[in-house]
Amino acid sequence: AQLVESGGGLVQSGGSLRLSCAASRSIFNLNAMAWYRQAPGKQRELVAGITVGGRSTNYADSVKGRFTISRDNAKNTMFLQMNSLKPEDTAVYYCNTLPFRTSLWGQGTQVTVSS
Repeated sequence: AQLVESGGGLVQSGGSLRLSCAASRSIFNLNAMAWYRQAPGKQRELVAGITVGGRSTNYADSVKGRFTISRDNAKNTMFLQMNSLKPEDTAVYYCNTLPFRTSLWGQGTQVTVSS
């Protein structure tokens, strides 16, 4: 797999999780990257994006001020620090390029926030 997500789990409302995305070097070093999520019965949505160099980021309004995206280009790894989690953050979280490539979707990592 070229993109592998990890770090999900079950957490109480208000808690924190840190997701990781390990990527192949050929993909990671040449692309802006992003985190996406898909909740049950909903379409997949963009959560946060980051430029190749990591200097510019953008967030969905629903996570602004709570989530922080970052990347370590030396380790071909991207992160999503999620704080103040809410039940509505429950979803499978995926990493991919920005814009995404259909062929790169992986298994994702499940995040479940209990109330």
